[in-house]
Amino acid sequence: METRRLGRLGHESSVLIYGAAALADVTQDVADASIQQALDGGINHFDVAASYGEAELRLGPWVPQIRDRIFLATKTGRRDRESAWREINASLERLQTDRVDLLQLHAIGDLDELDRATGAGGALEAALRAQDEGLVGAVGVTGHGQEAAQTHLEALRRYPFATVLTPLNPVLWRDDTYRTAYLALVDETRRQDAGLMTIKTVSRRNWEEGADQTHTTWYEPFQHQEAITAAVSWVLAHDEVAGIPTAGDVRLLGMLLEAERNRIAAEDAERHLSVDDAYASPFVDMPI
Repeated sequence: METRRLGRLGHESSVLIYGAAALADVTQDVADASIQQALDGGINHFDVAASYGEAELRLGPWVPQIRDRIFLATKTGRRDRESAWREINASLERLQTDRVDLLQLHAIGDLDELDRATGAGGALEAALRAQDEGLVGAVGVTGHGQEAAQTHLEALRRYPFATVLTPLNPVLWRDDTYRTAYLALVDETRRQDAGLMTIKTVSRRNWEEGADQTHTTWYEPFQHQEAITAAVSWVLAHDEVAGIPTAGDVRLLGMLLEAERNRIAAEDAERHLSVDDAYASPFVDMPI
């Protein structure tokens, strides 16, 4: 699998990052098979969060065995210093490790969330304490929503986060406002040499009301190899992108691995996805 430099952290991360949200509500046996599939596929960067159900507990038994082989990232969704500090330490316990490579302030999708996390007594203070004490190697920021890119640009103006995880896919790119904000964010990540990762690669649209939700993702994903290959190919054609977390359902991992191995030209990918009349932003009606 291709690897790309994760900004100034210097880690050569696999372009597919294991999105451990897929482990939120699976048995340990299912988790074990999925983690092994990821390792066999060449994934060396694992991303989890305290809020992902049982995911840290499912990944935990593996960490002592593979810690020296992977870049390990987790997230806190807490906004105040004290509860974030407790959550960071609980994550380390669940992950069976004394240190993660990256701790991300999670779900910072608008300025109100950013203000809470970065203001006095906010979660950023806990993250920096954890960094000072050697519990985390670096601090990043993540977020969803139509305002994520401009929010993350403001985040980088307030603090030099080592990484940013923000949404990108062809349907978001077609939105002039979103594209302009994303490109401004790209410029700033390059200026600061921050690692830029993107999410929602294989999101097709929100689940329709009354639909049979066949996957554990909160959005309806692409479900066929051709579309997944097109979506992955298009995003990875952006050389500013260090990596993309895999989707939050273990059953999609194999198709994402296949897509990375057999990428197509960006213009062919765009053409393939443009004929899907149902393709839409997943942020029209996000679950609370």
